[in-house]
Amino acid sequence: MAANLRLTTAAAAELGRQAAAAGTPGEMHLELLPGECADHSIRIRAGHLAGVPIARADGMTLHAQSNQLKQLEGLCLDYRGDLSGGGFLIRSSDGVTPCTCGSSFSRS
Repeated sequence: MAANLRLTTAAAAELGRQAAAAGTPGEMHLELLPGECADHSIRIRAGHLAGVPIARADGMTLHAQSNQLKQLEGLCLDYRGDLSGGGFLIRSSDGVTPCTCGSSFSRS
């Protein structure tokens, strides 16, 4: 595994559901984009678009571009859903400050 990114059970389940619905079972791609409320924002898309595997859980492999591995190191990806929708969230770890939106973060 190229990066030390952790997936919660809820995140792995939602990634698996989205990958299956998109016709790419077991394969998803995470990309970091410039954030509006923090340095980095995450975008998750179906498939193995480019890059290297960064996390595996419950039959899911999450890929990312190799030039973004340092920013992803030590993060935890979670998923929260309710009746009004849901979304992927970055959970705090040492040296990481998540934005209140949950999908953006900055490194200290």
